[in-house]
Amino acid sequence: MDSEEGTQQPHLVLAHKLFLLRHPDVQDIEKVRLKDEVFAAVKSDDMAPLYETLVADSVLERDQGLLDSMRAKIDEEIKKLDEKIADAQENLGESEVREANLAKSLYFIRIGDKEKALEQLKVTESKTVAVGQKMDLVFYTLQLGFFYMDFDLISKSIDKAKSLFEEGGDWERKNRLKVYEGLYCMSTRNFKKAADLFLDSISTFTTYELFPYDKFIFYTVLTSIISLDRVSLKQKVVDAPEILTVIEKIPYLSEFLNALYDCQYKSFFVAFAGLTEQIKLDRYLQPHFRYFMREVRIVVYSQFLESYKSVTIEAMAKAFGVTVEFIDLWEASLQD
Repeated sequence: MDSEEGTQQPHLVLAHKLFLLRHPDVQDIEKVRLKDEVFAAVKSDDMAPLYETLVADSVLERDQGLLDSMRAKIDEEIKKLDEKIADAQENLGESEVREANLAKSLYFIRIGDKEKALEQLKVTESKTVAVGQKMDLVFYTLQLGFFYMDFDLISKSIDKAKSLFEEGGDWERKNRLKVYEGLYCMSTRNFKKAADLFLDSISTFTTYELFPYDKFIFYTVLTSIISLDRVSLKQKVVDAPEILTVIEKIPYLSEFLNALYDCQYKSFFVAFAGLTEQIKLDRYLQPHFRYFMREVRIVVYSQFLESYKSVTIEAMAKAFGVTVEFIDLWEASLQD
């Protein structure tokens, strides 16, 4: 599950494709392409455990010959890995024993066997002394957690990582953990803490295994808009050089942020409409779509009304470039 700088971890790419494949708003022709790509990835890495799950969920069709072939390859590879572990234990040092156990852990992760991967990671941890190497095992566990959206596993792993850092730990790994924790917070609807952690990581971002930098900026801006006061938003987001270098690459995001800050409400709503599709098709944000939309409405309403002692619905509709009926529907939804 290692990832070169700038490259998203392949299993998390696969997880997003699986999310889209099950999404009701994705067109059938797009799902045909996604299904082919998912099948190719599963076949390429001999992901028999995941394949069986996807067959049971009617995502993929069962090919018994392929399944038998994958199982045979897995048995053969595990035998080789066990032989390397035994050889390291008998003839080599502690470092080689750890590396051999780590290789087996990564293999279980690669084939999509969650339970065996977690078991083997624990074995590998028992062979590990350095805090930094123990932290790397936690990051592997966190990636597993995000693949399966196992928030209990993610939460416990974050707590474990923080406990490890009390023993030491380097600056780079501590900064990486902030992004992992920020993603967990965003995925569990703690947008305020997510925004704080993301903003803290803008200049030190290296967690390309989770998502590309432009996706990180996307999450940072969205969580900040509903979490920060106007002054903080200007200082930390609107004028942030790291955000300014990327934001124009993300459709509608610059208009969304700047139109809100500049009180250009008609432009804001056009951008807002354009962003909704991106939010709905994001596996971390989609479960909170209605909540996020409501929070954005509260922000824009509050900002608009702050300037007035009283204002009519007609005036609001005109400022926002929408109908009175639309405003009424919005107000009703805020009560949901």
